[in-house]
Amino acid sequence: MDTLFFAASKIIWTLIRPETWLVIGLALTCLGLFLGRRRLAGWSGGLTLSYALVLAILPVGDWALRPLELRYPIPAPPARVDGILVLGGAEDGLWTAQGRQVRFNEGGERFTEALRLARLYPEAKLVFSGGSGALGNLGALAVAPENTTAMVFFLEQGIAPERLILETASRNTAENAAFSLKMLDPRPDQTWLLVTSAFHMERSMRTFAAAGWVTAGAGTEGGLLAWPTDFRSRPFPWAGLGWNLAYNLRQLDVATKEYVGLVAYALTGR
Repeated sequence: MDTLFFAASKIIWTLIRPETWLVIGLALTCLGLFLGRRRLAGWSGGLTLSYALVLAILPVGDWALRPLELRYPIPAPPARVDGILVLGGAEDGLWTAQGRQVRFNEGGERFTEALRLARLYPEAKLVFSGGSGALGNLGALAVAPENTTAMVFFLEQGIAPERLILETASRNTAENAAFSLKMLDPRPDQTWLLVTSAFHMERSMRTFAAAGWVTAGAGTEGGLLAWPTDFRSRPFPWAGLGWNLAYNLRQLDVATKEYVGLVAYALTGR
Protein backbone atom coordinates (compact mmCIF):
# COMPACT_ATOMS: atom_id res chain seq x y z
CA MET A 1 0.00 0.00 0.00
CA ASP A 2 2.85 2.41 0.81
CA THR A 3 4.47 1.73 -2.57
CA LEU A 4 1.14 2.28 -4.33
CA PHE A 5 0.68 5.60 -2.50
CA PHE A 6 4.24 6.61 -3.38
CA ALA A 7 3.83 5.83 -7.09
CA ALA A 8 0.35 7.38 -7.30
CA SER A 9 1.52 10.57 -5.60
CA LYS A 10 4.33 11.00 -8.14
CA ILE A 11 2.05 10.45 -11.14
CA ILE A 12 -0.73 12.71 -9.85
CA TRP A 13 1.72 15.45 -8.98
CA THR A 14 3.14 15.40 -12.51
CA LEU A 15 -0.36 16.01 -13.86
CA ILE A 16 -1.28 18.90 -11.55
CA ARG A 17 1.99 20.81 -11.20
CA PRO A 18 1.74 24.44 -12.43
CA GLU A 19 3.98 24.10 -15.50
CA THR A 20 1.96 21.13 -16.72
CA TRP A 21 -0.99 23.47 -17.26
CA LEU A 22 1.13 25.63 -19.55
CA VAL A 23 1.82 22.56 -21.68
CA ILE A 24 -1.85 21.53 -21.61
CA GLY A 25 -2.91 25.01 -22.70
CA LEU A 26 -0.45 25.06 -25.57
CA ALA A 27 -1.50 21.55 -26.60
CA LEU A 28 -5.17 22.55 -26.69
CA THR A 29 -4.31 25.62 -28.74
CA CYS A 30 -2.40 23.52 -31.27
CA LEU A 31 -5.19 20.95 -31.34
CA GLY A 32 -7.77 23.65 -31.99
CA LEU A 33 -5.72 25.08 -34.87
CA PHE A 34 -5.15 21.61 -36.32
CA LEU A 35 -8.86 20.76 -36.21
CA GLY A 36 -9.91 24.17 -37.45
CA ARG A 37 -11.63 24.93 -34.14
CA ARG A 38 -10.74 28.59 -33.92
CA ARG A 39 -12.83 29.21 -30.81
CA LEU A 40 -11.06 26.44 -28.89
CA ALA A 41 -7.69 27.69 -30.09
CA GLY A 42 -8.55 31.27 -29.15
CA TRP A 43 -9.83 30.48 -25.68
CA SER A 44 -7.02 28.09 -24.77
CA GLY A 45 -4.36 30.36 -26.24
CA GLY A 46 -5.73 33.41 -24.46
CA LEU A 47 -6.04 31.67 -21.10
CA THR A 48 -2.56 30.17 -21.40
CA LEU A 49 -1.05 33.55 -22.25
CA SER A 50 -2.85 35.21 -19.34
CA TYR A 51 -1.70 32.45 -16.99
CA ALA A 52 1.90 32.86 -18.17
CA LEU A 53 1.79 36.66 -17.80
CA VAL A 54 0.44 36.46 -14.27
CA LEU A 55 3.16 33.99 -13.31
CA ALA A 56 5.84 36.11 -14.98
CA ILE A 57 4.91 39.39 -13.28
CA LEU A 58 3.33 38.60 -9.91
CA PRO A 59 5.24 36.75 -7.14
CA VAL A 60 2.36 34.32 -6.61
CA GLY A 61 4.78 31.58 -5.56
CA ASP A 62 6.16 33.72 -2.75
CA TRP A 63 2.63 34.62 -1.65
CA ALA A 64 1.74 30.94 -1.46
CA LEU A 65 4.95 29.90 0.30
CA ARG A 66 4.97 32.61 2.94
CA PRO A 67 2.12 31.25 5.15
CA LEU A 68 3.75 27.82 5.19
CA GLU A 69 7.11 29.27 6.24
CA LEU A 70 5.58 31.41 9.01
CA ARG A 71 3.81 28.43 10.61
CA TYR A 72 6.89 27.39 12.60
CA PRO A 73 9.32 30.22 13.44
CA ILE A 74 12.88 29.43 14.48
CA PRO A 75 12.70 28.64 18.23
CA ALA A 76 15.07 29.64 20.99
CA PRO A 77 17.86 27.07 21.37
CA PRO A 78 16.89 24.54 24.05
CA ALA A 79 19.22 23.90 26.97
CA ARG A 80 19.66 20.24 26.06
CA VAL A 81 19.29 18.34 22.81
CA ASP A 82 19.48 14.56 22.58
CA GLY A 83 19.28 14.24 18.82
CA ILE A 84 19.19 16.20 15.57
CA LEU A 85 17.08 14.66 12.83
CA VAL A 86 17.61 16.11 9.34
CA LEU A 87 15.30 15.07 6.52
CA GLY A 88 16.58 14.20 3.06
CA GLY A 89 15.66 15.94 -0.15
CA ALA A 90 18.55 18.37 -0.42
CA GLU A 91 21.17 15.92 -1.65
CA ASP A 92 22.25 14.40 -4.96
CA GLY A 93 23.08 10.90 -3.79
CA LEU A 94 24.03 9.42 -7.14
CA TRP A 95 26.55 12.17 -7.85
CA THR A 96 28.14 11.83 -4.41
CA ALA A 97 28.43 8.05 -4.78
CA GLN A 98 30.06 8.36 -8.20
CA GLY A 99 32.22 11.42 -7.70
CA ARG A 100 32.94 11.33 -3.97
CA GLN A 101 32.12 15.04 -3.86
CA VAL A 102 28.92 16.16 -2.17
CA ARG A 103 26.33 17.99 -4.23
CA PHE A 104 23.26 19.74 -2.81
CA ASN A 105 20.25 21.35 -4.44
CA GLU A 106 18.61 24.60 -3.27
CA GLY A 107 17.68 22.91 0.02
CA GLY A 108 21.30 22.47 1.08
CA GLU A 109 20.74 24.56 4.21
CA ARG A 110 19.20 21.47 5.76
CA PHE A 111 22.71 20.03 5.90
CA THR A 112 24.58 23.20 6.86
CA GLU A 113 22.12 24.00 9.65
CA ALA A 114 22.26 20.42 10.93
CA LEU A 115 26.05 20.72 10.99
CA ARG A 116 25.86 23.97 12.96
CA LEU A 117 23.48 22.39 15.46
CA ALA A 118 25.69 19.31 15.78
CA ARG A 119 28.58 21.57 16.78
CA LEU A 120 26.35 23.57 19.14
CA TYR A 121 25.20 20.35 20.84
CA PRO A 122 28.26 18.05 20.74
CA GLU A 123 26.58 15.30 22.78
CA ALA A 124 23.56 14.99 20.48
CA LYS A 125 23.13 12.21 17.96
CA LEU A 126 22.99 13.35 14.34
CA VAL A 127 20.44 11.42 12.28
CA PHE A 128 19.79 11.62 8.55
CA SER A 129 16.52 10.22 7.21
CA GLY A 130 16.02 9.96 3.46
CA GLY A 131 16.25 7.50 0.59
CA SER A 132 15.34 7.87 -3.06
CA GLY A 133 12.21 9.89 -3.82
CA ALA A 134 12.36 9.22 -7.56
CA LEU A 135 9.56 7.26 -9.21
CA GLY A 136 12.12 5.36 -11.25
CA ASN A 137 13.52 3.84 -8.09
CA LEU A 138 10.72 2.23 -6.08
CA GLY A 139 13.20 0.62 -3.71
CA ALA A 140 15.95 2.08 -1.59
CA LEU A 141 18.77 3.79 -3.43
CA ALA A 142 21.53 1.24 -4.00
CA VAL A 143 24.33 3.28 -2.46
CA ALA A 144 26.61 1.95 0.27
CA PRO A 145 26.14 3.82 3.59
CA GLU A 146 29.71 5.16 3.51
CA ASN A 147 29.03 6.77 0.12
CA THR A 148 25.78 8.56 0.94
CA THR A 149 25.82 12.35 0.79
CA ALA A 150 25.03 12.67 4.49
CA MET A 151 27.81 10.35 5.60
CA VAL A 152 30.42 11.87 3.28
CA PHE A 153 29.51 15.46 4.16
CA PHE A 154 29.29 15.10 7.93
CA LEU A 155 32.47 13.03 8.19
CA GLU A 156 34.34 15.53 6.04
CA GLN A 157 33.17 18.28 8.38
CA GLY A 158 34.63 16.51 11.39
CA ILE A 159 31.55 14.86 12.92
CA ALA A 160 32.54 11.69 14.78
CA PRO A 161 31.25 8.50 13.09
CA GLU A 162 29.72 7.20 16.33
CA ARG A 163 27.37 10.20 16.41
CA LEU A 164 25.96 9.53 12.95
CA ILE A 165 22.85 7.43 12.30
CA LEU A 166 21.57 6.89 8.75
CA GLU A 167 18.09 5.85 7.67
CA THR A 168 18.19 5.50 3.89
CA ALA A 169 15.09 3.42 3.07
CA SER A 170 12.40 6.13 3.32
CA ARG A 171 10.98 7.64 0.11
CA ASN A 172 8.67 10.33 1.48
CA THR A 173 7.85 12.22 4.67
CA ALA A 174 5.52 9.53 6.01
CA GLU A 175 8.28 6.94 5.76
CA ASN A 176 10.80 9.40 7.24
CA ALA A 177 8.60 9.59 10.32
CA ALA A 178 7.76 5.88 10.62
CA PHE A 179 11.21 4.46 9.86
CA SER A 180 13.12 6.92 12.05
CA LEU A 181 10.73 6.31 14.95
CA LYS A 182 11.27 2.56 14.70
CA MET A 183 15.04 2.99 14.43
CA LEU A 184 15.52 5.55 17.22
CA ASP A 185 12.71 4.70 19.66
CA PRO A 186 12.98 8.14 21.34
CA ARG A 187 11.82 8.59 24.93
CA PRO A 188 9.18 11.26 25.66
CA ASP A 189 11.64 13.16 27.89
CA GLN A 190 14.25 13.41 25.13
CA THR A 191 14.52 16.54 23.01
CA TRP A 192 14.90 16.04 19.28
CA LEU A 193 15.29 18.79 16.69
CA LEU A 194 13.60 18.20 13.33
CA VAL A 195 15.54 19.99 10.60
CA THR A 196 13.86 20.50 7.25
CA SER A 197 12.86 23.31 4.88
CA ALA A 198 10.52 25.88 6.43
CA PHE A 199 7.83 25.35 3.79
CA HIS A 200 7.91 21.61 4.50
CA MET A 201 7.79 21.88 8.29
CA GLU A 202 4.02 21.90 8.81
CA ARG A 203 3.51 18.67 6.87
CA SER A 204 6.55 17.14 8.58
CA MET A 205 5.38 17.91 12.11
CA ARG A 206 1.86 16.65 11.39
CA THR A 207 3.23 13.47 9.86
CA PHE A 208 5.70 12.77 12.65
CA ALA A 209 2.96 13.28 15.24
CA ALA A 210 0.66 10.91 13.33
CA ALA A 211 3.45 8.31 13.21
CA GLY A 212 3.78 8.36 17.00
CA TRP A 213 6.45 10.96 17.73
CA VAL A 214 5.84 13.04 20.84
CA THR A 215 6.08 16.69 19.83
CA ALA A 216 7.44 19.47 22.03
CA GLY A 217 4.82 21.17 24.15
CA ALA A 218 2.65 18.06 24.36
CA GLY A 219 2.85 17.92 28.17
CA THR A 220 6.35 16.41 28.30
CA GLU A 221 9.77 17.76 29.19
CA GLY A 222 11.17 16.89 25.78
CA GLY A 223 9.67 15.93 22.45
CA LEU A 224 10.22 16.74 18.81
CA LEU A 225 10.94 20.42 18.21
CA ALA A 226 10.55 22.01 14.77
CA TRP A 227 13.76 23.66 13.56
CA PRO A 228 13.00 25.19 10.14
CA THR A 229 15.63 26.22 7.64
CA ASP A 230 15.87 26.94 3.90
CA PHE A 231 13.43 29.88 3.89
CA ARG A 232 12.64 30.71 0.26
CA SER A 233 9.89 33.34 0.14
CA ARG A 234 10.73 37.02 0.13
CA PRO A 235 9.81 38.81 3.38
CA PHE A 236 7.86 41.63 1.69
CA PRO A 237 4.68 40.91 -0.34
CA TRP A 238 5.67 42.99 -3.37
CA ALA A 239 9.43 42.39 -3.28
CA GLY A 240 9.29 40.03 -6.25
CA LEU A 241 7.11 42.17 -8.50
CA GLY A 242 8.60 42.22 -12.01
CA TRP A 243 9.41 39.91 -14.89
CA ASN A 244 10.67 36.59 -13.54
CA LEU A 245 8.71 33.68 -14.98
CA ALA A 246 11.22 30.93 -14.19
CA TYR A 247 11.63 31.97 -10.54
CA ASN A 248 7.92 32.54 -9.89
CA LEU A 249 6.99 29.25 -11.52
CA ARG A 250 9.53 27.39 -9.42
CA GLN A 251 8.23 28.99 -6.21
CA LEU A 252 4.64 28.18 -7.11
CA ASP A 253 5.68 24.61 -7.92
CA VAL A 254 7.13 24.16 -4.43
CA ALA A 255 4.12 25.75 -2.71
CA THR A 256 1.57 23.78 -4.72
CA LYS A 257 3.31 20.51 -3.94
CA GLU A 258 3.21 21.26 -0.23
CA TYR A 259 -0.47 22.21 -0.16
CA VAL A 260 -1.38 19.13 -2.18
CA GLY A 261 0.77 17.05 0.15
CA LEU A 262 -0.96 18.45 3.23
CA VAL A 263 -4.37 17.53 1.82
CA ALA A 264 -3.28 14.08 0.62
CA TYR A 265 -1.60 13.21 3.93
CA ALA A 266 -4.61 14.40 5.92
CA LEU A 267 -7.03 12.33 3.82
CA THR A 268 -4.88 9.18 4.15
CA GLY A 269 -4.08 9.59 7.86
CA ARG A 270 -0.37 10.11 7.31
